This record gives sequence, C-alpha cells and structure tokens, in this order.
Amino acid sequence: MRSDAVSGVTAEAVPNAIRGEAELVIGGERLLLRPTFAALVAAEAELGPLFALCERAAAGQLTLAELVGLFWHCLAQPRERGAFAEALVAGGLVNAAPTLRVLLGQILAGR
Repeated sequence: MRSDAVSGVTAEAVPNAIRGEAELVIGGERLLLRPTFAALVAAEAELGPLFALCERAAAGQLTLAELVGLFWHCLAQPRERGAFAEALVAGGLVNAAPTLRVLLGQILAGR
C-alpha cells in the first residue's frame, strides 16, 4: 500500500472516477466506496431493486437504513456496520449527499 506524502492518504483511499468510486469522510477518516457488481448485488438483495432505490432517493424518500446499507455494502475496506452507521449519522447526512450522488449516478449510468 503506497502512501501519498502530501496528504498521508493511501493510494487505495483515493477514489477512481473511472470505476465509479466515491469518497466519504466521516470521523476525520477518508473511506473509499467502490460500487462493484458484487457490492451492488448484495445491496440489492438487502434493499430491493436498485432502480427503485434511485427513484426513492430522487423523490426524497430514501431511508437512513437504505443509505447506510448502500454505503456499507460499497465500502472498499469493511467496517463494523453499527459503528459505521453511528459515524455516518454523527458526521451529518448533508456530508453524505455528494457520495450518494456519485453512487446513484453510477448505478443508473453503469461503467
């Protein structure tokens, strides 16, 4: 794992837009979200059809549980779900909006 001398962030923590990755900063930690096929299948198994999830998000009807579930399944480095959910809420949901936008765009557009 290579470290960036300027930011101190590992190369794996830098989102790759070509792969549809997104960054989420919570609790001062930069987390990489990678919407792989396996991650999205797991999210869909838990949350239902992803297209419907995108429609709910567009209508302002996305639940906190759905947001946490989608993000958690896409984490490049696994975290304990309860602690992740608490940190996400503590960081403020407005901070999660840009990351959500990237992931939803990736779901709808594909790679």
